[in-house]
Amino acid sequence: MNQEVSMKVKELIGDKTNFIFVGEAGSGKSEVCLNFATYLLEVAGDKEVHFFDLDMTKPLFRSRDVCELMEQKGIHFHFQEQFYDAPTMIGGVNHLLKDDSCYVVMDVGGDYIGARALGGYAPKINKDNSIVYYVLNAYRPWSYDIEHIDETLGKILGVSHIQLGKLHMVNNPNNGMTTTTKEFVEGSQKMEQILDDIIAVDFACVREELYEEVKDFGNVPILPVHLYLTYEWLKDEMPSGAPMPGRG
Repeated sequence: MNQEVSMKVKELIGDKTNFIFVGEAGSGKSEVCLNFATYLLEVAGDKEVHFFDLDMTKPLFRSRDVCELMEQKGIHFHFQEQFYDAPTMIGGVNHLLKDDSCYVVMDVGGDYIGARALGGYAPKINKDNSIVYYVLNAYRPWSYDIEHIDETLGKILGVSHIQLGKLHMVNNPNNGMTTTTKEFVEGSQKMEQILDDIIAVDFACVREELYEEVKDFGNVPILPVHLYLTYEWLKDEMPSGAPMPGRG
């Protein structure tokens, strides 16, 4: 991570230590979450970074699929194996959420069903040392307009008991591995129009290969995202000759 990106991250996190990411399937939440954890690791100093994969709503594009790689980087990775779609609980969450000597990053499953996992941690998450990021992707139906965003967020906040004031927005306009500069710019402009004066966006994300082209676009910090969840079958070509689009 270069100095420019490092400064952006430091300004974003301030004195916060807990970062919780929620968002619908396909928003790119898990990719954003994984990258954010690696950013924290590079600016952490003596602080440890703990990553909790709480996604229990889908079998693919889950952070745990790169658990070994994250641990090699120095991130403490936590998740609980599932049996089919049986819900699971991960130990140690509450203890680390109240420990300001480390960073905690939580990847929470899409929609209100996945967000139920946050209910038991809400008293800690609603403290001043936490931020809840909602990841938006203008190319997905759940973020297509303000009505869809409002409906989804209302359900998530209702089951998670997270306070509305804890909520921050992340703009992640993407179509996976095939995302172009044009798509990023148009998706960002659309999300700006949707949110208008309702709520601000904290930062935006773009595929790292496009970062230099768009890093100065718009009025919010832009962070480069490395695509970790690139399965072999995603690299196969479609009839058009382009690679299969990714999600996450």
